[in-house]
Amino acid sequence: MTSGVGALWAHRNSLRILVRRDLAVKYQQSVLGYLWSLIEPLGMGAIYWFVFGVLYSGDTSRHLGQAAASYPLFLITGIFAWMWTSSALSEATNALTGQARLITTLNVPRQVFPISRITGRFAEYAAGLPILVAIAAVYVARGEVHPGWSVLALPLAVAVQAVLLVGLALLLSALNVLMRDIERFMRLLIRLLFYATPIIYPLSLVRESTMPGWVKTGYELNPLVGIFQLHHAVWYPDQFPDARLLTTTIVASLLVLVAGWWAFRRLEPAVLKEL
Repeated sequence: MTSGVGALWAHRNSLRILVRRDLAVKYQQSVLGYLWSLIEPLGMGAIYWFVFGVLYSGDTSRHLGQAAASYPLFLITGIFAWMWTSSALSEATNALTGQARLITTLNVPRQVFPISRITGRFAEYAAGLPILVAIAAVYVARGEVHPGWSVLALPLAVAVQAVLLVGLALLLSALNVLMRDIERFMRLLIRLLFYATPIIYPLSLVRESTMPGWVKTGYELNPLVGIFQLHHAVWYPDQFPDARLLTTTIVASLLVLVAGWWAFRRLEPAVLKEL
């Protein structure tokens, strides 16, 4: 794995070119261009705010804690990070099948192709951060949000999320070449993960529910739970994951990275033969 990372670093220019190409192709025939990557999460946030912030405001506010008075910011924070996750996994799954000719002709580490999809979607997420900060500034000015040391949770959240997504991208992209059902399965899984992760609702809602203890334990084994708690904690310190959840999240993400890298290298000969 160390040698593989070194090879990736040596071909970092290839990675940059692939990312720029993907972004250019994605928006070249769009009138609004990159604005679509902002309109979608903002639109989703407005819908969920209406459902949970207006129609069910009493049930939601009871578990939000510090976020009760600024629920739209809570929503947008989670949805912005989720758009990176969902779009990256969707595009990384077919990163090899959709570029077969390029992969078999270019002399670069094949990991570059799925990783470029993760990097490209991160670039969209990073470009949307000023919008998120502007929304947060409104609530800070109104005295409804009081960020402090917890803003340091953002680099940690991004780093752990990137580790997890790279591991999943390597694993899924290789498996999808050999079993094309993976792409269809991921469409369903991504929808399930959205509701099985504290994006539009607080983690306390799950912990205080009447579900069996083993269900709650299994729920928190999902590394995305801790990652999105870190994203929310940027503005709401009371959302910062406890030591157990944080450790579970980091360890699980690292294990996924190692497993994904190992599986990709083991499957690479069969993948190239299939392509």
